[in-house]
Amino acid sequence: MRISTLFFTIGQGIKNIFRNKLFSLATVATIASCVFLFGLFYCVVLNFQNFVREIQTGVAITVFFDEGLPDAEIMKIGDEIAKRTEVSKIVFISAEEAWESFKSEELGGYVDSFGDDNPLQDDANFEIYMNDVSRQETLVKFIEGLEGVRQVRKSVMVASVLTSMNNFVGYISMAIILILLLVSIFLISNTVSIGITVRREEIGIMKLIGATDFVVRAPFVIEGIILGLIGAAIPLAAIYYVYRNVVEYISERFNIISSFLKFLTINQIFSTLMPVSLTLGVGIGFLGSFTTVRKHLRV
Repeated sequence: MRISTLFFTIGQGIKNIFRNKLFSLATVATIASCVFLFGLFYCVVLNFQNFVREIQTGVAITVFFDEGLPDAEIMKIGDEIAKRTEVSKIVFISAEEAWESFKSEELGGYVDSFGDDNPLQDDANFEIYMNDVSRQETLVKFIEGLEGVRQVRKSVMVASVLTSMNNFVGYISMAIILILLLVSIFLISNTVSIGITVRREEIGIMKLIGATDFVVRAPFVIEGIILGLIGAAIPLAAIYYVYRNVVEYISERFNIISSFLKFLTINQIFSTLMPVSLTLGVGIGFLGSFTTVRKHLRV
C-alpha cells in the first residue's frame, strides 16, 4: 500500500467524523462514559483488592505439633510448608514465646499460680500467612497430612467472607463493563452505518473508477478507531483529576479511614489504567466499525 493511499484513507476517516457530527459526538460521549465508568470501577476494585491483601497479611493458619517432637523435626515441617506457593510468610512461635504472650494478657493471680512452670510447653507453633486466603483449604489439607502435625487452626469465616467479597465485586464489575461495551459498539455501528448510507452513491462511483475494497472500507474503520481513541482519552483526564482529589480529601478529612485503608497512588493506578483504557477505546471503535462495514458495505 502506498503512503499516499494511507494518508487518503486517514483523511477520509477524519472527514467522515465531521460529516456526521451529531452521531460522532454521541459515539464519543458513550465511549467516554463507558471508559469513565470502567476507570472508576477499576480504581475501586484495585483499591478493594489492595485492602483485602492488607487484611490477608493479618490472617494466619496456626500449626501445632505432636508432644515431644524434636526441634529439628519441627523445622523440617516448617521448610516443607514454606515451599508452598500459597505461603507468603511463616513465623515460628516457641513455647516460651507463647507463654510470655499469654502472660501479657494480664490475668493476674491466675498466671502467678503456675510459678516457674510453663503450661504451654508443648504449644510451640508456626503462624502461616498466605498470599490468597481463598486457597486456605488446600494449604490446610496439605499441612494436616504432614507427619508430626497435631492440629491446624484456620480462619474459616474470614477466608469465606474475603473470598465471597472478591468474587462478588469481580462479577458485578464484569457485568457492568460488558453492558457498557455493548452500548458503545452499538452506537459506533449506527454512526458508521449512517455514514455508509449517506455516501453510498459516492462509494459506487469510487468502485466504478477502480477503487479497491481497502480504499472504500478503510476510512470507516479509521473513523471508528479515532472516535474510540478520543472517547478513551477524555475520561482518563477526568479520572486522574477525580481520583487524586478524592484520595487527598479523604486522607486530610478522615484520618480514621486513611489509617486502616491505604489507597493506591495515582501512578500505581494509571500505570495500568492508561494503556488498558486506550486499548479499550480503540478496540471498541475498531470492532464496532469493522463489523458494521462487513455487514452493510457490500462492495
